[in-house]
Parts: sequence; structure tokens; C-alpha cells
Amino acid sequence: MVQIKTPEQIAKMREAGLVVAAIHAATREAAVPGATTRDLDMVARKVIADAGAKSNFLGYGGFPATICTSVNEVVVHGIPDDKTVLKDGDVISIDAGAIVDGWHGDAAYTAFVGNGHAPELIELSRVTEESMWAGIAAMKLGNRLVDISKAIEGYIRRQPRPATGKYGIIEDYGGHGIGSEMHMDPHLLNYVSRKRGKGIKLVPGVCLAIEPMVSLGTPQTEVLADDWTVITTDGTWSSHWEHSIALTEAGPIVLTSPDCGKAKLAEYGVTTAPDPLG
Repeated sequence: MVQIKTPEQIAKMREAGLVVAAIHAATREAAVPGATTRDLDMVARKVIADAGAKSNFLGYGGFPATICTSVNEVVVHGIPDDKTVLKDGDVISIDAGAIVDGWHGDAAYTAFVGNGHAPELIELSRVTEESMWAGIAAMKLGNRLVDISKAIEGYIRRQPRPATGKYGIIEDYGGHGIGSEMHMDPHLLNYVSRKRGKGIKLVPGVCLAIEPMVSLGTPQTEVLADDWTVITTDGTWSSHWEHSIALTEAGPIVLTSPDCGKAKLAEYGVTTAPDPLG
């Protein structure tokens, strides 16, 4: 069953989304050479505490931290620790979430640490982020879930191939419903699969976390011995971008974007609904 939210519930999710946006801003500033991924986790914990919110990552399935810090070939679910020290040229994807009055927000971004990044890495992050926005722009009343998948995959496939030969759209992980829980139905693929059909019809009150993950090589992944850390099987580096979105009668609201996604979606000819918090 897909949970349909009321306007009041979407407003609470917007509150949680703004906490996530604040975590992103604070951790982006702190992701500098010499910082450990544990340092970034402590920054996120303070933001959540100062907001009077709760972490939806800490303790989830036994996860031991507040954010996921995925460096270089780590695709997702990297665990912050004192041993991973960021250095010039690293790429880190930070996935963060928060709960306000039982309602969840969840979003991720990719950042470049210091200097010395290869052009193909910068382009990888751009392609991944823009594919996310293409997917968000397809979250329209009357569309179906597959239209989001199609928009994400289509954007990626239209881009010039990297020097490594291709972009790998990660197959084992994707987007999801979000609301009174962090991960809910429906599961959202970042590519089109005939086996999955068209998926649900997009109606007011549907809330989704749209999150493409793309590598510079394989779409295949493996999980390390800690049962969390996901890496590419060929060791190529990856990027991860995510926002939580609510669909309303007036259009989409990007709950985890400070401006509700207004500026980016305007590039796609999409008008966002008013901020439910005014």
C-alpha cells in the first residue's frame, strides 16, 4: 500500500526536510581535507539536536551513525569512522535524514573534497544530479512511477560517454516512498524494467525520495563485511544525489530543498507548489 499524505502531514515533512537541508549545508562546509567522516557525523548530530528533531538513520537496522558517508568507490551506506580521513581529490556522497513529529525527510548530495578532481568526476556528479532533477520534473499528476524512472535513465543515456566507456546506473538500490517511515512503498528504479510494469499512478499526497546512483563503470555492487558499505564491483567511483518530494494538487514540492526546488524545476518548465510553511 502506498501512503497518501494530507496537506498537514506534508507540512510536517517539509519541517523535517528543512532539517535535512541544514545538515547538508553544515556537512558540505565541514567536508575538507583532514576531516574524518566521524567529524562530519558529529556535525550532523548537532544540527539535528539544535533543531529538536530526531535521526532516522541512527539505529535503523542497526546502522551506527547519523549520516552515511560514501567516499570514492563507495556507492552508498558508508559508515562514518575515525579512520577515513578526507584528502584532496576525494569525492564524498553524504546521505542524511531527520524526523519531526514522526514524519521523515531524506536527501543526499555529492561533494568534492579540496582540489585536483578529474573532469570526468565533476561531470559524473553533474549528470547524476541533473538526472535526479529530470526525474523530479516527471513527478506530475497523472504520470506513473515508470515515467520518473524513464526520465532519470533517459537523461543519463543522452549524455556523452565518459572516458571510462559508460555510466553505470546502479541496479541494486533506488528511490522509495517516504512519510511516516523512511523507506516505504513504492520502490523506484532509476532505469526502466519491463518486469516492473508502469507502477503506481501519481496522485496528490504521493511522496517519494528520488535518488539516482551512478558510477563511472559497472552498475553492479557488492556489500562489504560490515553488512552496510556498498561498493562498485569494478572499483570505479560513483555519485549519489537525492531529494524527498511531495506531489500536491498544485504541483510538486521538493521538501528537502531550501526553495522547494523552485529554481531548478523552472528550468524544466515545472512550477512548484507553494511552500506549506509559508
